[in-house]
Amino acid sequence: MQPMKELARLLEHLASAEQYLFSPDDLRSALPEASPGAFKALLCRAEKAGLLRRVCRGIYLYPRVAYPAGLVLFHAAAKLRADAFNYLSLETVLSDAGVISQIPLNWVTLMSSGRSHIVDCGDFGHIEYIHSKRRSANVADRLNYDQDCRLWRASVSLALLDMKLTRRSMDLIDWEVADEHV
Repeated sequence: MQPMKELARLLEHLASAEQYLFSPDDLRSALPEASPGAFKALLCRAEKAGLLRRVCRGIYLYPRVAYPAGLVLFHAAAKLRADAFNYLSLETVLSDAGVISQIPLNWVTLMSSGRSHIVDCGDFGHIEYIHSKRRSANVADRLNYDQDCRLWRASVSLALLDMKLTRRSMDLIDWEVADEHV
């Protein structure tokens, strides 16, 4: 079977509304005999043909399933750094809680045990990882798992502390609302 057809068959079989993002390693099993160069060319051809849509470097979306469009950045953030301790914090959490008045459109901020980095996800937006030396045990009581986002989410008090420790602008914070959450 042709490599493109084999990849299409695999994606049709594996993809669902829950599993619609794939890394190259996820897809590599479709063509284990292909050389690295041939596999990379196949991904490029699959993207040009509309079989895959590149979210960011190392993450592809299978557009032929109904996926939660508003959660793609969150799911991509979780998938990109699945091997690190990450949690939603800073402006993302404070905006969701109504503590800051501006809503960061297409921008997700996370604290991470990995290095600080901003990932450009093209039309989807940006994922900003901010390095933290904190261990999960030190903040576990101030984190809740967000099933929809597939990430841990900081409490408002922890997000405010993260803002202070990372020296982010505190100008947009509505302290009356913040005090209600703390």
